Amino acid sequence: MQKDIHPKYNAKITVSCACGNSFETGSTISEIKTELCSACHPFFTGKQKLVDTTRRVEKFQVRAAKKDELGERKGQKAKKISKAIAKIAKKSEKTEK
Repeated sequence: MQKDIHPKYNAKITVSCACGNSFETGSTISEIKTELCSACHPFFTGKQKLVDTTRRVEKFQVRAAKKDELGERKGQKAKKISKAIAKIAKKSEKTEK
């Protein structure tokens, strides 16, 4: 093993979460800050928590609603309907701003 090429290992560092939870661990980094931890992550808590920074969830819900409105239709008629719905959605977004 070569000497003086490895990073310094800190045996006790604090990992702090946005929810307020913190715990100690070892790492080469002196301090770690996270958005989600085992105390607030939906997989561990069993509660749904939506972390939406770029409106992805909202956009998905709009697309899902459009799909429900279209129903079983296929082909040219469905394309025309989806274009009309998209125009209405754009107009409503402009009026909201």
